[in-house]
Amino acid sequence: MAIDRVKAFFAARGMGGRVLEFDISSATVALAAKALNCEECRIAKTLSFHVGGDVVLVVAAGDAKIDNAKFKAQFGTKAKMLAREEAEPLIGHDIGGVCPFAVNEGVKTYLDDSLKHFETVFPACGSSNSAIELSLPELEDCSEALDWVDVCKVY
Repeated sequence: MAIDRVKAFFAARGMGGRVLEFDISSATVALAAKALNCEECRIAKTLSFHVGGDVVLVVAAGDAKIDNAKFKAQFGTKAKMLAREEAEPLIGHDIGGVCPFAVNEGVKTYLDDSLKHFETVFPACGSSNSAIELSLPELEDCSEALDWVDVCKVY
């Protein structure tokens, strides 16, 4: 189960006790914000894309949307999200729990500038009822992000 992989991932970093699990779903930005009693913008959603032959994750603020022109300028291709049935086999996490932690080998992670407005954010932890509160330096380190990018617009 993906949540167990993520828990082990954080336990190895001395952060295992920080993974939160809820009795209700946190599978969408709105549901996660409700479960955490926080603003939707503080949910760090993980979006998954095909970029050439690679799987790319972009972690963005909950109120951000992909800007197709910015995405193409950054990655050299149109934004093409993974299909629902591709998420678990390609990333290691299913829709609703996709996160940048304990992902399959070869998955590339980037953090979007839309997150820089916050001291802490709440990404999922591999299941549709989990999250962890991380500072941006912690998110950078734990996600093993390759870089910060500007591929979103915030509404």
